[in-house]
Amino acid sequence: MKKVIWVLLDNRMGSVGQAKGVMQEINTPSFEIVSKELKYSRWAALPNFIRGASLLGITNPEILNGNIPDLVLSTSRRTVPVALFLKRKHPEIILTQLMFPGKFGIKKFAKIFLPQHDANKKILPNFHFTVGSPHRVTQATLNEAKDLWQSNFSSLPRPWTAVIIGGSIKGKPFTLDNAKAMAQEIKDLKSRIGGSLLITDSRRTGSDAEKVMLEIFKDIPSHSFLWGSKDKNPLMGYYACADNLVVSGDSVSMCCEACGTGKPVFIFEGHDWLTPKHLRFTKSLFDGGYATLLKENCETFTGGKILYPSSEIASEIMSLLA
Repeated sequence: MKKVIWVLLDNRMGSVGQAKGVMQEINTPSFEIVSKELKYSRWAALPNFIRGASLLGITNPEILNGNIPDLVLSTSRRTVPVALFLKRKHPEIILTQLMFPGKFGIKKFAKIFLPQHDANKKILPNFHFTVGSPHRVTQATLNEAKDLWQSNFSSLPRPWTAVIIGGSIKGKPFTLDNAKAMAQEIKDLKSRIGGSLLITDSRRTGSDAEKVMLEIFKDIPSHSFLWGSKDKNPLMGYYACADNLVVSGDSVSMCCEACGTGKPVFIFEGHDWLTPKHLRFTKSLFDGGYATLLKENCETFTGGKILYPSSEIASEIMSLLA
């Protein structure tokens, strides 16, 4: 009989992408994976110690009806109260968690999967650390995306450099100075190696920073997918087709996905922008040989090492059901 795993998903792209990376590694004949896409009201913004082990803030509780799972994978801090609610109702359920869940109910989880840059927290026996966070980039997904997208970029001169831009993080804006600095470093890189850019940004980039960067890139051949576009998102195509990648260090998910390609990855850290946590994260990628700092002569870094913690986490989850 198959073991049933419920995956609690919120509406945030980063956490959903991490969960999907793990899910695709668990998908064997021994397990039935059921995604539970939670929807939220404004009450979900309350701290978890107030929400408690409850469905407060959930607008589609009926999604939790059905056969009781053997294991629940909670994928963000906002999904934690739902996981604890299920555990309270059904104590036999095994709880697991991606990312730090906060202190409330932390000992109820059999395993909590954390990136190494969170190792500054008080370490508990149920913590399991990985380099970086899980993601969905595999050779199979890259091959599929390459077949789908390569013709869209074929008129551009090689090498193709994917430029993946994040932006402001909590308490730390993505300043115009940092936007200019990142764009100038990329322009200097392209003056040394030639070729074209595959550019995408995010909601957090901001329209002013976007304009500044595009002005600096104006003489470089490029394909772009900018925040607000209604076109099909080519990000996976960028990962698949790029010869090298530049990523801003504010996004753990984007950096980990880029490092999953095995291609040279250059990370922009900026000035007075990244938090100590982000800097611990980028250092773990540099120390592990997955990426290097975006700077003069960074192109001598040839990459080749693939970051893929999804399989490690999936293996740990499956062992809990052995």
